[in-house]
Amino acid sequence: MIAGVPWWVFVMILFIFLSGYMAFRAMQAERRLEQQFIEREGKVYIDRIEAERVLKQRGKEHMRD
Repeated sequence: MIAGVPWWVFVMILFIFLSGYMAFRAMQAERRLEQQFIEREGKVYIDRIEAERVLKQRGKEHMRD
C-alpha cells in the first residue's frame, strides 16, 4: 500500500489513462483514413468532370468542321 491506497488502484488508474491514449490514437488514425478516402473520391470526381469537359470540347470542334 502506498499512502494507504492499494496497489491495484494505481494499476487501474494507469489502465484508464492507457485506454484514453489508445482511443485518442485510434481516433487520429480514423480521421487520417477518412481524409484519404475523401481525397481519393474527390480526385475521381474531378477526373470525371475533366473527361466530360474534354468530350464536350471535342464535340464542339467536330460540329465546326
